[in-house]
Amino acid sequence: MIFPLILGLAFFAAAYSIWGGLSAVAWTDVIQVVLLVAGGFITTLIALDHVTPDGGIFADIDHIYQQAGDKFHMILHRDHPQFLNLPGIGVINGGLWVANLYYFGFNQYIIQRALAAKSLHEAQKGLAFAAFLKLLLPIFVVVPGIIAYVMYMQGEGTTSIEGMRTVFDRADGGINYDLAYPWLLKTFIPTGVKGLVVAALTAAILSSLASMLNSTATIFTMDLYKPYFSKKTDGSDLVRVGRISVIVSLAIAVIIAPALDSMPQMFQYIQEYTGVVSPGILAVFLMGLFWKKTNAKAAIVGVLSSIPIALLLKLLPIEMPFLDQMLYTSLLTIVIILMVSLLTANYDEDPKAIPLPKETFKTHFNFNIAAYAVMIILVVIYAVFW
Repeated sequence: MIFPLILGLAFFAAAYSIWGGLSAVAWTDVIQVVLLVAGGFITTLIALDHVTPDGGIFADIDHIYQQAGDKFHMILHRDHPQFLNLPGIGVINGGLWVANLYYFGFNQYIIQRALAAKSLHEAQKGLAFAAFLKLLLPIFVVVPGIIAYVMYMQGEGTTSIEGMRTVFDRADGGINYDLAYPWLLKTFIPTGVKGLVVAALTAAILSSLASMLNSTATIFTMDLYKPYFSKKTDGSDLVRVGRISVIVSLAIAVIIAPALDSMPQMFQYIQEYTGVVSPGILAVFLMGLFWKKTNAKAAIVGVLSSIPIALLLKLLPIEMPFLDQMLYTSLLTIVIILMVSLLTANYDEDPKAIPLPKETFKTHFNFNIAAYAVMIILVVIYAVFW
């Protein structure tokens, strides 16, 4: 059943990313974020109201906190079974910085939205707005998961639902956590609202897929094909090659996707194995932006050496959390870039170098206010749910 759905998503994503380009992707984002925020709030509130037989959102919030208070802790102790996924205080001052800075700051799939802005000021507005949206994610993602957990455990005072455990139990004795949100939608959400939420989730998947396809076409065409293979000086073949690269990459994804259905934690898998390459890329960008002596040779050596370093830390029998592996890989890569740059110093300006005047790093007053507000909110959230 899943393969026809994969083909359908691939077809629609290809259709509007190939012919609509980034503009179509951006407008899809605008629509789906409105639907996701509205649908997410509605789903969470309705599910909360059904946790106990008597209902009541505030009473049910208190109930789930009493039944699963440990699920609200953001900083885990070393003896916690999920410590290797969220390594305690290391989440704040460790590899989580690497994962987030790379993904939101140096991943072309994400930053293409900012690069397409009318001006630097407009791009900063979009980034600030996205940061506030990100703060809402626990309401849409974490709280529904905790609600499903409380109802699965069927503790005292929780609404009794017949056959609840059989929905989530795997044949191998494990628990299928991925069914939590679909089960909440199916069980509690009215038909009209259910369709709204499913449509929003589908739009989000399509938007992400189309954005990746757009990035794939851009990177392959502009960074590989144009400088090394293109024979036409006017660039008339670039659009055609970009569309071909989209189709090829999408075909590969469709072939691989069904095999990933057996993964117990797909998102976790993506984060962990993206962490093999992301620390090196982050190190190159940070050194290139903030240290003038960084040269191209050091960047190449750094990004290539980061992969074996990451794999070595992963394969060594030291049971290190993958977020910590990302942190150490990034730090070691920075050291390598530093040393190679000093050993191969060339004080003649590289003709391909991009000038970075102080104005490039200047942020608007409104953006600064928004940034401080986000940081204060984050500090409060971590303090309350430590």
